[in-house]
Amino acid sequence: MPVTKNREYRSMMPMGTAASEKRIDSDYYVEGYATTFDDPYVLYEIEGQKFYEVIASGALDGADMSDVIMQFDHAGRVFARTSNNTLLLSPDSHGLLVCADLSRTAAAKEMHQEIDSGLVTKMSWAFTIAESKYNKDTRTRTITKIKKVYDVSAVSYPANPDTEISARSFCDGLIAKEKREALARKLIIMQIKNQMKGIK
Repeated sequence: MPVTKNREYRSMMPMGTAASEKRIDSDYYVEGYATTFDDPYVLYEIEGQKFYEVIASGALDGADMSDVIMQFDHAGRVFARTSNNTLLLSPDSHGLLVCADLSRTAAAKEMHQEIDSGLVTKMSWAFTIAESKYNKDTRTRTITKIKKVYDVSAVSYPANPDTEISARSFCDGLIAKEKREALARKLIIMQIKNQMKGIK
């Protein structure tokens, strides 16, 4: 799986072939949610501490979703894309709904069969972040604005190495900052104690 610098990768909800109401008229139809809104999940765990992330409702407002593709493991053949209307991305009150018509090529039909048979059950999506904020008390990063969505991909394993890389980089930086702040507080307390001893 290729590592593309500056892109964030996240596991998404299961994708399936059964749908009560198809958004695209196709015998090779799949749908699922790329993400849910306002629903925190564990981004990374390091040194026994869990860091969380949440996609805020409205984070996709104004995001560039002009030519998003659907692939397998974020690489190789393209099975569907928004620019030719075989891929539909639709933010709603729950999250980012993904609907795809996998009928245009033999490879896409094979992917539909693998999803339908339960061999491929998870997906991941790739995007860049425009704005986010961090709550130190809850160790939660809230993504408030997404700049661009690049792809939604069916994946063989939901744990994406790219997610691990980007999450570890973000969380390592937070831990280093918290350690610096704790050390600075400790030094201030020591200075105050030494001053109090001098007054006595």
